[in-house]
Amino acid sequence: MKSKNITIKEIAKKLGISVSTVSRALHDAFDVNQETRKKVLALAEQLEYKPNPFAIGLVKQQTKIIGVLLPEIATHYFSTVVKGIQDVAYHVGYNVMFFISDESYEREKTIVKNLSTNMLDGLLISVSIETINSDHIRKLLDQGMPLIFFDRYLADLPISRVIQDDYRGAYNITTHLIQQGYQRIAHLAGPKHMEMAIRRMQGYIDALRDAKIPIRKEYIIHSGFSQEDGIKDVSKLLAVQPLPEAIFAVNDRKAIGAMMTLKKSGYRLPDDMALAGFTNAPISEAVEPGLTTIEQSAYQIGTTSCRMLLDRIKSPDQPPQTIIMPSILIIRESSKKKSLK
Repeated sequence: MKSKNITIKEIAKKLGISVSTVSRALHDAFDVNQETRKKVLALAEQLEYKPNPFAIGLVKQQTKIIGVLLPEIATHYFSTVVKGIQDVAYHVGYNVMFFISDESYEREKTIVKNLSTNMLDGLLISVSIETINSDHIRKLLDQGMPLIFFDRYLADLPISRVIQDDYRGAYNITTHLIQQGYQRIAHLAGPKHMEMAIRRMQGYIDALRDAKIPIRKEYIIHSGFSQEDGIKDVSKLLAVQPLPEAIFAVNDRKAIGAMMTLKKSGYRLPDDMALAGFTNAPISEAVEPGLTTIEQSAYQIGTTSCRMLLDRIKSPDQPPQTIIMPSILIIRESSKKKSLK
């Protein structure tokens, strides 16, 4: 009778041999004769035996499982990153275990605290929006667990990372708005402490400086990454005088929130206000007008970070490195050239 939960102990009992012999036969050990190995493998196949990765880890010091700690999974960006990670991991026989912090530092810290170096071969990390302190991740690093940051990272830790070219993407999209004739350009920024948001804001600032356009502090509003944040941020901008002529949002979700509020307030895009985002989420093409944005290499970030982690598992003494993925400007109607009045 077949069993989905068959163990090597049951196989040993049926064949009248020791558990250690069954284990060695399943792992192709040199000291098991061919006849015994054939009997073990045949019965294991008949009973649909599935090896326990944690039990294998005790023998090989490997679980064949990698973890992925990320802030959320419902967005198109992170779900695409996850697809890239899974495709690489499964191709080489690794399973993937996901941990979602839900943008909470406390939850992220609890997840990391409960992880064991015997549980995973390595961990991919994208930190929460609240994460500033790195002590919890440093403990994993000190324990010898292979770690790779992707997208969001903590700069004070010597950990390899795969990130977007946030600075160049922001610089290019701001320059595009300037070239379209806009001078008063606002930025709906991310959290002040987050490296990714800092790089995007710096790209925006440097593009304005290079064009000899004054930096207006009242045109820079910091908050989170949600559509609701975009709604709140643009409401604050509409109280600023003079009004900005264009808005660059740190991501598409904030840009969409801004677009909704501008339309409800009677503004026409781009005639009254131009708008640009960052991500190239599917909705950016579906809205009216289509949203000018920066295409992020989400799938490639997933595949690249997973390969980097697998390499570090094999060679843990590699020095930290940073891989920066290119950002591509996607021009749509929301940033159409300013009309002359």
